[in-house]
Amino acid sequence: MIQNNKPLYLYLHVPFCRTICSYCDFAHCVYQESLADQWLDALQKEIEYKEINPHLRTIYLGGGTPTSLSCRQLERLLKMLDPYRSETEEYTVEINPETLDDAKASLMASHGINRASVGFQTSNPELLKLMGRHHDLPMMHQTVERLHRCGIHNISLDLMYSLPGQTMADLAQSIQDALSLQPVHLSLYSLTIEPHTLFAKKDLHHLSDDAEADMYESIEKTLPQYGFHQYEISNFALGDHESIHNKAYWNYQDFYGISAGASGKEGWHRYDHTRILAEYLKDPLKTQDIPLSRKEAMFEMIMMGLRLKCGVSRKLFAETFQEEIMDVYGEKAEKLIDQGLLEADPLYLKASDRGYEILNTVLVDLM
Repeated sequence: MIQNNKPLYLYLHVPFCRTICSYCDFAHCVYQESLADQWLDALQKEIEYKEINPHLRTIYLGGGTPTSLSCRQLERLLKMLDPYRSETEEYTVEINPETLDDAKASLMASHGINRASVGFQTSNPELLKLMGRHHDLPMMHQTVERLHRCGIHNISLDLMYSLPGQTMADLAQSIQDALSLQPVHLSLYSLTIEPHTLFAKKDLHHLSDDAEADMYESIEKTLPQYGFHQYEISNFALGDHESIHNKAYWNYQDFYGISAGASGKEGWHRYDHTRILAEYLKDPLKTQDIPLSRKEAMFEMIMMGLRLKCGVSRKLFAETFQEEIMDVYGEKAEKLIDQGLLEADPLYLKASDRGYEILNTVLVDLM
């Protein structure tokens, strides 16, 4: 049975941005000081109600843009979380270079934040403009230097590929420019055009499937040359700098989801907060509860776990469901193993290198 102990992982969504990026479909609205103060009031109610585990292993502040808050508001937010960070190994904040200054960086470090995920996306000025981003490469260097000065050295950069009009040369240059910042972690995501984004309204499209596949293959080949190992379908790390928090998702651990636009999982339930800020302000304790059947939970564990290079832990699956993974999926799994798309050893069920490239197809066949 899925454990009913309190989660060790917490995600908190900050639903504000100073400007809205053309591709973004996350729950967000344009920052207003008074609205952010109301949000902090509502957030305090939710945090007090939740009775959060004081022994959290990770805290992740995502968005939106956490650094879009004023210094005063950011301090209030971090003070709310102080009671839960005494044993935290990894405390991450997402950063937009446009909204980080020395005061905010110093404040974050003083409250125990030790990891930053910075929105780099691309170094091509025309693509940045198309995306509605207002930073450039010199600003990225200033941001990284600012974080290092404050003692935050665990720095991850987000990059995007398959952007409208992006070439292989653009991507190669962006990777080199990102590497010049000496991050210890890189996340690379292909563009998805979501319905209500500015990209969709402008009828812009990502690149062809073939071009996207070529870019992904290029990334997989390039980054290991610089010491990065791929540990998840979109994530690469130097040494032991894999994201503890994100690995909790992929290993199907329970986690708190706090604030408007956040989701969580506890036991046999998922829950979603409203994405509409006004509704959250009215009732921050209201969530949509999604009970999980045993079959659904098994599917989710497999779906998440196969994203990892190492695959799904057979021990974890057995502990969660009191059944061996090969007893449940044996016939279909064996067929995929025979096709060279899955591999099984005593510890893990994982996608082969070939299976990893067509993971969605493997999952459809398995499930």
